[in-house]
Amino acid sequence: MRFMLSVARFAARFVSRRSTALTVLLGALVSMVSAPARAHEIPERVAATVFVRAEGDVVRLLVRVPLEAMRDVDFPLRADGTLELSRMPPLLAEAAGVWLQPAFTVWRDGEALAMPRLAAARLSMPSDRAFASYAEALAHVQRGDLDAETVIYWQQALFDVLLEVPTGAPISASTRFAVEPALAHLGVRTVTVLRFVQPDASERAFTFTGDPGRVELDPRWWQAARSFVTLGFEHILDGIDHLLFVCCLVIPVRRWRPLVAIVSAFTVAHSITLATAVLGFTPEALWFPPFVETLIAGSIVFMAAENVLRPAAALERRWPVAFAFGLIHGFGFSFALQETLQFAGGHLVTSLAAFNVGVELGQLLVLAVVVPVLAWVFARVSKPVVLTAVLSALVGHTAWHWMVERFGELAAYDVSIAAEGMLFWLGVLRLALLAAVSLAVAWGLSGVFDRLSGGRDAMSAAGEAGA
Repeated sequence: MRFMLSVARFAARFVSRRSTALTVLLGALVSMVSAPARAHEIPERVAATVFVRAEGDVVRLLVRVPLEAMRDVDFPLRADGTLELSRMPPLLAEAAGVWLQPAFTVWRDGEALAMPRLAAARLSMPSDRAFASYAEALAHVQRGDLDAETVIYWQQALFDVLLEVPTGAPISASTRFAVEPALAHLGVRTVTVLRFVQPDASERAFTFTGDPGRVELDPRWWQAARSFVTLGFEHILDGIDHLLFVCCLVIPVRRWRPLVAIVSAFTVAHSITLATAVLGFTPEALWFPPFVETLIAGSIVFMAAENVLRPAAALERRWPVAFAFGLIHGFGFSFALQETLQFAGGHLVTSLAAFNVGVELGQLLVLAVVVPVLAWVFARVSKPVVLTAVLSALVGHTAWHWMVERFGELAAYDVSIAAEGMLFWLGVLRLALLAAVSLAVAWGLSGVFDRLSGGRDAMSAAGEAGA
């Protein structure tokens, strides 16, 4: 496009001495080439604000986005590059119809409603603060456009739109709505703040990057449970470090009974730290997430080394190690969960439990696939110990590189008492309380885990042999 523009301008200068008509014609060509070049530029970052409220028999959506995100629309400009506002209304309607109206789908009690209709559209100055509340934003959008003499550049203007979706029937207290905003196409990275205004005028805010899919604005408990079970299941399958840790548990222990004890200890432990992290009882320092991620990689390295150095009989009874590292992995799960708890509505505990269920279903799926495959492979080798060492070394080598890389990220933070002050000691106190609770839980369940892993049976047999 830039090449075409340069060629057109050069040709215009060349023939300007010979033919005025040709000069005018080529000037028009230049403008035709340059306008789409401006219109097709994709903004690097787009911030969108959306209010949603159901009133009477209509759902209103108030949307504010940058005007520069409305591509492929040739907005009229004055000679100084400012917008010619008197000619903007039909183009604003066109932009809303192309970029915003199809981007929203509204559901009422699980039934998709018609595409939103355009009720109002206007431009705003970049300093405008009307979208601080729903009432101000609604009054602002319905007030009409800027004065035609206002000076505003198209890259700075804000585009405000009021969309309405008829519900087909009056809204009751039991009516539930869902919205699927699809605004990711507006920019390379689109961040949307969606604020659902409830009947009592209180707000529930959602913040997401890209397209979040269908968002239940006021979910029932089973809707929250369903979505968080899915989230937990997908997270464990997407988390390669968690999967490698589970594989380290399975490689030397291919019998179901000890595996149940080991995996159950891991599950109980990560459930403890996941719950405490979500409830806000963990350190809030910026260095804490990279610290946890480094420890997660280190846990894989440790387990891989233990697979090589310890005998198989001892590895079958290592549920305490799995429990200890499960506490660390629980923090890792919490970092993913905290970003999505905004979609839980008023069902925090249900969503937390459902996420755990999803994680366990994912782990069971991994075990159901890996255990039979490993059993089949190990049955066909003459030296299982060597194969265990090779597989564990491969996993440990990968985790070692992760640990080094993550430690480098952690080293960039100033982790010191002087830098953190009271926050450091508060974090230490929280971790100490968490450790005490975790030890109490482990002690209380030790008998169960020992019986599952066959530890007491083995000790009894050893005692009889000695007698």
